[in-house]
Amino acid sequence: MTPSTQHEQDGAARGALPVACLLGPTASGKTAAALAYAEREAARGRTVEIVSVDSALVYREMDIGTAKPSAAERAAAAHHLIDIVDPAHAYSAANFHADALRVTGEIVARGHVPLLVGGTMLYYKALTQGLNDLPRADAAVRAQLDADAAREGWPALHARLAEVDAATAARLAPNDSQRIQRALEIFMLSGQPMSVLLAAPSTREDAAARYRFVPIALEPSDRAVLHARIAARFDAMLAHGFLDEVKTLRARGDLTPDLPSMRCVGYRQAWEYLDGETDYDTMRDKGVFATRQLCKRQLTWLRAMPERIVIDCCESDAASQAVAAMERVAG
Repeated sequence: MTPSTQHEQDGAARGALPVACLLGPTASGKTAAALAYAEREAARGRTVEIVSVDSALVYREMDIGTAKPSAAERAAAAHHLIDIVDPAHAYSAANFHADALRVTGEIVARGHVPLLVGGTMLYYKALTQGLNDLPRADAAVRAQLDADAAREGWPALHARLAEVDAATAARLAPNDSQRIQRALEIFMLSGQPMSVLLAAPSTREDAAARYRFVPIALEPSDRAVLHARIAARFDAMLAHGFLDEVKTLRARGDLTPDLPSMRCVGYRQAWEYLDGETDYDTMRDKGVFATRQLCKRQLTWLRAMPERIVIDCCESDAASQAVAAMERVAG
C-alpha cells in the first residue's frame, strides 16, 4: 500500500471531508492546473473556489512581483486569502491557519468545492499539523539581532545559529535574514532550538480534523527546466513594470526593507537596486538566484511529505495529470 493510499484510507475511516491541496515550487504551473480543474468541474455543474497558500499573495499593492493571479484568472474562479493585508503589516502562519479553516468551512457550506493552492509550505504544515508553541516576536530581541547583523553580517549570524540549532541552520541560506533572525529569536526567548519546538507534538483544532487535506505536488524531474522558467518569469516581471511597482511602494513612506512584505523574493533585490546598492544586471541575477533558492526550500519541504501525490511538472501534460489527481481526491 502506498503512503497516499494509506493516507486516503485513514481519512475515510475518520469520515473527514477530502480537500485537494495543489502544492509546488514557484513556476511549477500551479495556477494553470488549478484553473483547468475549476473549468472541468464547472462543466460538471460544480463550483471550485481556490484558497491561496502563499505568504506573498496576502499583500495588497504587490501584484507583479508576486505573480498574483490576473483579474481574468480570479474571475474564472473565486480566490481567497489574496489582497487581505497591507504591506506595512505582518501575516503569520497562525493567521493563515485560522483564516484557511474559516474560508474552507464557508466554501463547503455554500456547497462548493474548496481547492488549496500554493507554495508556502510552513502555512500548509500549520494547517495540517497544527501550531507549535513558539514564542511571539519580541521587538527588543529583533532590534538586537538587527544591530548584530549590521555589524557582523547575516552569514555570521547564520554561523551563530548553526552552533545552537544545526538542523535549522542547515536548511537556511547564509543571507536568509528573515528566517535566521526568527530562529535565533526563538532560541534566545525559549532557550530551545526552533527545530526541537517544531518537532514537538501539536494539538490540531477540531475544525482541522473535519478535513482530510491531500497534497498533490508539482515537482520537477529536471530542475534545469524549472530554473529556466524562473529566469523567464522574472524577466517578464521586469518587462511588465515590476520596478515601477516597487517604486510606488517605496513612495508610500511607511515601508522599509526589513518588513516581511519587502523581504519577499524579488522585492528585496529591487529595493537594493533602487537604493543604488547594485546595478540592474546584478539586481536581475540576484532576483533569479533568490527565486531558485526559494524553489529549493519548497522542494525540501515537499519531499518530507511521504503521503503526497507527485506530478512531474516538466511533463507536457502535467496540468492534465494534476486535474485528474484533484478529481480523484474530491470525487
